[in-house]
Amino acid sequence: MYNGPEHYLDSDAAAGRFMAHARLLLKLSRRFEAIAPAAFRHAARVANYKSGTVIIHTDNGAVASKIRQMSQRLCGELSKGGAQCNGMEVKVQPREILSQSTTSTQKPISGEACEVLRTTTEKLPQGPLRAALDRLLERAARRD
Repeated sequence: MYNGPEHYLDSDAAAGRFMAHARLLLKLSRRFEAIAPAAFRHAARVANYKSGTVIIHTDNGAVASKIRQMSQRLCGELSKGGAQCNGMEVKVQPREILSQSTTSTQKPISGEACEVLRTTTEKLPQGPLRAALDRLLERAARRD
């Protein structure tokens, strides 16, 4: 008989508490999506729940401000769903965009700038500055 991961996580006391909290967060998330205004459903999400306080993460400050204004009504609606909600803490926490590239683009140096750097480097005594400029000239992309 196949036992899924939930079976093993539910059987351990510590993991059981973890699973119960995860189920509560899932229930709160679904309830929040159902009661939140349509404009905020994709820009705000339930992040955690502790001691009767629901923590909401929003993508920007404007949404956070509106959610804070509506927090009493939202808490009342969330409480109707079964979980006690005494307060709401709203934080701005943008989602990570995994497809966004963080690599830098190489900016080319003009031929004139390379020549000025080369003459400056030749006049410098041996040392860290001269070594750094030599490396820059070796690695730099040149624009003609």
